[in-house]
Amino acid sequence: MRSYGVNVDKAPVITILHGGRPPEPGALARVAERAELRWTDAAGLPAALPGTDVLFVLDFGTDALPAAWPRENPPRWVHMGSTGVDAAMFPALISSDVVVTNTRGVFDAAIAEYVLGQIIGFAKDFGGALLRQHRREWEHRETERVAGASVLIVGTGGIGRAIARLLRAVGMRVSAIGRRERTGDPDFGTVGTDLRAELPHADYVVAVAPLTERTRHLFDAAAFAAMKPHARFVNVGRGELVVTGALVDALRTGAIAGAALDVVDPEPLPAEHPLWTLPGVRITPHNSGDWVGWSGAILSAFADNFDNWVAGRPLRNVVDKQLGYVPG
Repeated sequence: MRSYGVNVDKAPVITILHGGRPPEPGALARVAERAELRWTDAAGLPAALPGTDVLFVLDFGTDALPAAWPRENPPRWVHMGSTGVDAAMFPALISSDVVVTNTRGVFDAAIAEYVLGQIIGFAKDFGGALLRQHRREWEHRETERVAGASVLIVGTGGIGRAIARLLRAVGMRVSAIGRRERTGDPDFGTVGTDLRAELPHADYVVAVAPLTERTRHLFDAAAFAAMKPHARFVNVGRGELVVTGALVDALRTGAIAGAALDVVDPEPLPAEHPLWTLPGVRITPHNSGDWVGWSGAILSAFADNFDNWVAGRPLRNVVDKQLGYVPG
């Protein structure tokens, strides 16, 4: 195991890339006692990186890292404040010995609750009820049961497991798609590898896979054509998992019945984009995991990992840079 200990004679330099609004000064007080903190936005990153020991990325939508990355003496450790690490997966970093970690675990429960809420919303037609309320229409109708419905979770990491446990708790039949086939998984039951073969059996499809070259545009026209006409699609992974035009066509033609999209491609979604107004579509602004207190939890998770780094202990949530995520 590689040692992450630091030179005790020199305070390590931590550059914190924020998205325009840095956290409160005291949020990383116990880290600041032992390190020099440099706060920067994307524009200032090239000037801030020289001499940096640790890069802490709090700007979740950043694309600034490849251009700003120093050719010599890069940071020893990059910590992503998000679960997804695609912003750090560029050739110079992947091929280096720089360690990348993420904030796995902070968002799992909140995203699982979001998925359950969207599925119940579809089944109980809350959107239709609100529309009728606005119209002052009293129209009796039947809704669907959640219990007994089948859900295919595409992505078997920590968030996928949290989703599976919550959906099982309300009686849904859960299966999953991952890298390795297996049966008897305590959360997913059966895990397959052939997405197209499993899509026709699902009433709901939940995309939560990390964005890698293997998963980019995983949901294309053929994938949506394989789904049931009454199936709903929920994306809490990355917008680039989906060919957006193919999703629009599937919704317009009735190939699928609806979609709940917390992530889209592009982000933010332009005001004139057809997804805003297509029937059966629900859009949220990439906030499915943003529970009250999440930002403080991210900083605490980094501080805990910094304790490990200073002490020379193994870091938590180390990313396999060839896979593009933390192995399960």
